[in-house]
Amino acid sequence: MTIRQALAEGAERLARAGIEEAKLDAALLLAHLTGEERLRMQLDAGRELAPERYATYDAMLRRRQAREPLQYIVGETEFMGLTFAVRPGALIPRQDTEILCEQALLRLTPGMRVLDIGTGSGALAVSLARLCPGALVTAVDVSEEALSLARENAARLGACVRFVRSDCFSALGGERFDMIVSNPPYIPPWEMAELMPEVRFEPELALDGGEDGLAFYRRIASQAREHLLPGGFLMFEIGWQQRDDVSAIVKEHIGEPFALRDYGGNWRVVGAALAKRPPEDGE
Repeated sequence: MTIRQALAEGAERLARAGIEEAKLDAALLLAHLTGEERLRMQLDAGRELAPERYATYDAMLRRRQAREPLQYIVGETEFMGLTFAVRPGALIPRQDTEILCEQALLRLTPGMRVLDIGTGSGALAVSLARLCPGALVTAVDVSEEALSLARENAARLGACVRFVRSDCFSALGGERFDMIVSNPPYIPPWEMAELMPEVRFEPELALDGGEDGLAFYRRIASQAREHLLPGGFLMFEIGWQQRDDVSAIVKEHIGEPFALRDYGGNWRVVGAALAKRPPEDGE
């Protein structure tokens, strides 16, 4: 079987499984297997694919046909121009979250202390440490499996990050930070059942945001005042319909909120700088 035939077969199989980008996914899987750039592989698609490689490709296609995320199959993904290892024990980093990272970097200078709550794969914490050398980055997660992956990513990318197993602030004592960032679980239970099949492969712990999807926003914001330095920022990723609710939570506990859209035009970030006193009702 040639590369061209394998690509055509893969695209057909994935299309039958309901995968929208079937042709692209088939090419990405095979390029990962051969270790070649996708375009170069396709330009020389008339050559034979060794039987043992086809067997591996077939196994990868079967996993993708079952709607396992492509990132878990190839074991990596891109975030902020960096390549992160990914495994089922942590949420797959998404391009949408790059908006939060970019906004944090705009407010970050060397020497500032940053806390990433619910670090997962470490995408935010590692990117901040790499892209703002000198920032003092701490990352926490309740999952030891996620922390293990985050430590691996920090080591492979040469990022200096302190990792702590902690349920939000529980293991941090009275530590204070110049910035707290978080992409918390924010999917309400009724929406969990409607998620794409691929998302159901990701850990529920990283998705379930409680009865209304806002549980972690309330918890983090209500405790953040005790862990922010004067003028420090709290910044969240949000679901596209959560701007008003999260803004109200942030205003109650931190200060006047701001909200930002992602590159698709959806509301994606809500944050605020710590006010000197809690805002009064009606402010």
